[in-house]
Amino acid sequence: MKRLTVTLFVAMFSLGLYAQGESDAFGAPPPIPNEYGKCYAKCKTPDIYETVTSQVMVDAGKASSSTTKATYDTVSEQVLVKEGYKKLKVIPARFEAGSERLLSSDGGCQVKVIPARYETQSSKELVSAATGKWVRKKKAPNCLSSNPDDCYVLCWEEIPAQYRSTSTRVLIEPERYDTVYTEAKYTTVKTERLVEPARVDEEYVPPVYKTVSKKVLVNCGGATTTYSEPKYKTVTNKVLVSQGGFTEWTEVVCAGDVNTSLISRVQRALNDRGYDAGSVDGVMGAKTRAALAKFQQDNGLPLGNLNISTMQALGVR
Repeated sequence: MKRLTVTLFVAMFSLGLYAQGESDAFGAPPPIPNEYGKCYAKCKTPDIYETVTSQVMVDAGKASSSTTKATYDTVSEQVLVKEGYKKLKVIPARFEAGSERLLSSDGGCQVKVIPARYETQSSKELVSAATGKWVRKKKAPNCLSSNPDDCYVLCWEEIPAQYRSTSTRVLIEPERYDTVYTEAKYTTVKTERLVEPARVDEEYVPPVYKTVSKKVLVNCGGATTTYSEPKYKTVTNKVLVSQGGFTEWTEVVCAGDVNTSLISRVQRALNDRGYDAGSVDGVMGAKTRAALAKFQQDNGLPLGNLNISTMQALGVR
């Protein structure tokens, strides 16, 4: 991971402090702002190097010769000890277990009485129709007198209609008759069925063999040449990736406006966005500086200072 070290140079320009045509390490000053008290800064970025590794040969390898002896291998061979023969074998009969359903009682039918079904229904009967009456209210809000009896309000309010609830038993389904059928009952009994009758088979007894080991020539031997692989080592060099220099002028928070309250708000905003600025103590310590630089790098902001673009990105006034 590359680390970027930024050195902050703050230059404050106001009328009479920077003569036209004067130049220094910062080059030309920034454009004259519309109001006094604005501060601008340039950041100096260092050269950035990258570590490159390469392989360098340290040993080209060499050839060596050696002589090998003849080699043998042990192999196994099967030798007949006893010949095979046939013998008779009695195979008993084979039966299969099963089951059979037998009728134990006949089915039939009977008549079943299903009673009538009723339902209680409710209804409302009008006793007195809706009407209205005058109701006196409290003192009117716009009454100019302090005596409530000098001003009053009459409202015509509705007296709801009165109903009486009645219930009636209503026939939903009359009495009826239904025929119920009962099924016949069966009993399951176990049975055995001959699948294969007894028989006599002729069984073959295989021959018996014995394993005998003996030595067999595998390699007659001779001279062989071996080659060793070349050896390399890893060499590390630093290569310049980009040359440092000064950034463009950017508006920053003036030194007189940088206080513990502002730094605390910056620390809180960095922590809320997942950049660990440490405890909110109003001190621009190493942890806060590292978190601020990481936030600026990740969001393409001017680096190395409390610039206005960074404050706007953090939502800090």
